[in-house]
This record gives sequence, C-alpha cells and structure tokens, in this order.
Amino acid sequence: MRNICVVGAGYVGLVTGTCFSDLGNRVTVLDVSEPRIKGLREGVLPIYEPGLEEVVKRNVAADRLRFTASYPEALNGAEFVFIAVGTPEGVDGEADLQYVRSAAESVADHMDHPVVIVNKSTVPVGTGDWVADIVKARQAKPIAFSVVSCPEFLREGSAIQDFLNPARIVLGSLDKDAAHKVADLHLPLRAPIVVTDLRTAEMIKYASNAFLATKISFINEIANICEALGADVKEVAAGMGYDTRIGRAFLDAGLGYGGSCFPKDVKALAHMARTKARHPQLLETVTQINQYQRQAVVAKVCETLGGEDLKGRVIGVWGLAFKPNTDDLRDAPAIEIIQELAKRGAALRACDPVAARGVARILPKLDLRADAYQVADGADAVVLCTEWNEYKQLDLARVRQGMRTPVLIDGRNVYDPARVRELGFVYRAMGR
Repeated sequence: MRNICVVGAGYVGLVTGTCFSDLGNRVTVLDVSEPRIKGLREGVLPIYEPGLEEVVKRNVAADRLRFTASYPEALNGAEFVFIAVGTPEGVDGEADLQYVRSAAESVADHMDHPVVIVNKSTVPVGTGDWVADIVKARQAKPIAFSVVSCPEFLREGSAIQDFLNPARIVLGSLDKDAAHKVADLHLPLRAPIVVTDLRTAEMIKYASNAFLATKISFINEIANICEALGADVKEVAAGMGYDTRIGRAFLDAGLGYGGSCFPKDVKALAHMARTKARHPQLLETVTQINQYQRQAVVAKVCETLGGEDLKGRVIGVWGLAFKPNTDDLRDAPAIEIIQELAKRGAALRACDPVAARGVARILPKLDLRADAYQVADGADAVVLCTEWNEYKQLDLARVRQGMRTPVLIDGRNVYDPARVRELGFVYRAMGR
C-alpha cells in the first residue's frame, strides 16, 4: 500500500484517485473547492461517469479514499503527489496553467518530506521543468523532490475501464529512479510502460490527441465529399477500416469532436508550434473542419425547412452532452447548434439522459423535456446530436406521428436511411 495525494477532484483527479485506491493504495484527493469536497464526503459526485460512484463509495467505506481541502492533511505521509487540475484554453489557444502553478506553489509551501510530484494534467511541453523550478524556488528550505510526467488517456464515459486497462502507461522524467517508482504504482495494471524524458512524455499526449482529432476531421471531410458525389460515408469508412494501417476507430462521420480534451489540445499544440516559428497548417485545418460540421447541420435544417428564417418553427434536439455516457457539455456541438438555430428565430426544445441538469446554466431559456418523444411532439424538425443508446431504439413511427413536419436530421448517422424514409420522414444525415 502506497500513500498518494491527488490534487484536483475534477474528472481526471477523481477517477485517478479512486482507481488508485481501488488498487489497494491509501489515497487523499484534495480540492480547493470546499463545496466540492463537502459533496464528495456526502457521496455526491461533481461529475457523471458510469460506475464511478460505486467505486468511490466502496473505497471510502474501506478507508482507502478520503477527501480534503487541506494541503497539510493531504500531504501528510504522501509519497506521490499527482497534480490533476484543469488546464483550460487560453485567449490564443494556449493552455492556461494558473491552476498548475497554484498547485505547485501549494505543494512547495506544505511539503515537509521528499515526494515524487506527478504531472497528470495535460500540460504544454516544458511544463515539467517549469513545475520543478516553481517548487524549488518556493520552498522555505530545500527538500528533495522529483517531477514525473504521466499523461492521462481517459475517455469520458469509459474512464474506469481505460484506467484499469490502459493501452500504455507513459512516464517522463529526468530522474529515472522516480519514473520507476511511478511505474511500480502501475504494475498491477499489466500494461506496456514507456519511460522517456519529460518533454517527450508531454508531447506524446498532445500528439496522440491531435492524431485522433485528425482522424475525426478527415472522415468528416470525406463525408462532405460523399454527400456531394452520392456515396455513403458509413460504407466508405467500413471499407477503409479493414486496412490495418488505417483501422476502424475514430472513423465515424458526424458532428465532430467536442469535450474538454480534443478541442483545446489541438489548439494548444498549434499554439506551441507557432511560438517556435513552425506552421501547423494541418492542426489548424483539423479545427476548421470540426467547426464546419456544426454549421453544416444548421444549414441542413434551414434547407429542409425552406430558408434561413426559422420564426414560428419548433426544432427539437436529442442529446446535449458532447458524447454519450457523460454529462460534459464543454464544447458540445449541440450547444452551438441550438444557439445558431435560436439566432434564426427557431423555438428550441431538447432532452438528454444526464446532461439536461447542467445545460440550464448555459442555456437558461431552453425548453427541456423529459424524453425524446416529448421533444418531437409538435416539432417541425428534430436534430440528433448525441448518440445515446436510448435514441437508437426509439419508436420512429410514433415520433413521426407526433411531429408537425417530419424532418429528421441525423447528426450521428445512427438510423437506416431507407427505413426512416419509408416511415415518411424527410431524412438528412452526414455524408449519406
């Protein structure tokens, strides 16, 4: 059993801390937000992630997982300090490191014994060195420490599975002994471990996310061409995916990527390139294509309903979260689509199995309904934005019967075009 402190009770920190405790370690998760810590102590999680609540409760009951807002309490006896705070997008696309700086300074202020500081947050290349400089300069008296980069590769909606069954563990440090100590923490996962220097480890994270985002934008570009030429992008993607050099993953055409990782990481990597006088044309185009997909859906709605003026039109939206199995609304395509349709005068209504509660803070005037059928009743068009399983199994005949105008815009290519059209819908999809 190792003693671990995790700074940050957000998505990455909470999942990381909980899973390490489930591996038998003693973990203290620290967050400067008193209300968040109070909620966690009462069993109220700040995020929705399938299976997480059960694992948190199990390890709290076993006294392996605790929550605090006190640095002295969290650092007491800690051998490892994982920094897992947010790195939001800055004004020019750069990563905002204010929370990383604050965490590093607070660790330096309160550490009273040697520790291994592990950067878990997604941070620009060179941040590991920067954190080391901050801690060294901030210490009241010299205490030994090492910095290790251990980037996270968790997918929202399957984060616990991803943590416990990783494709690889990436570790970077100038101190090989410290890197091997962190490697030992991960040995129970029986995953390949890549040990490299700090900057290379940080770059692996950005390069990985940028590549996956590129695959998504590539297939969306192909979808737009397929639509113009009369081909079916789903069949194209299937045919491509059999080639092992290409692979099937991330070749689903639709509304593009969203969430807290891909959008900001692609922009941050492009920003880093520009600061070094490099020209990230591909990365910039990936972002532009992703943005275009949202406008393309708005255009499809306007085309099918007869023009840009949507006054008097009722449009329903199925799904608000940026992907299924999460309540994360950050950079969710649905939010921008709703805002654009509202600018054209449409009356909007929507539903989502778990994200509806959070959307009220972003779109306070949005008419939220209990389910997909209530959203469709009396609507002139419905737009599928998030491919929740429950939307895949809808009684579309019932949906059609309740709509005022049977227009269905399938932003995720979920439905069979022939069947939907047989039911009497005007059906538009992405690249089909």
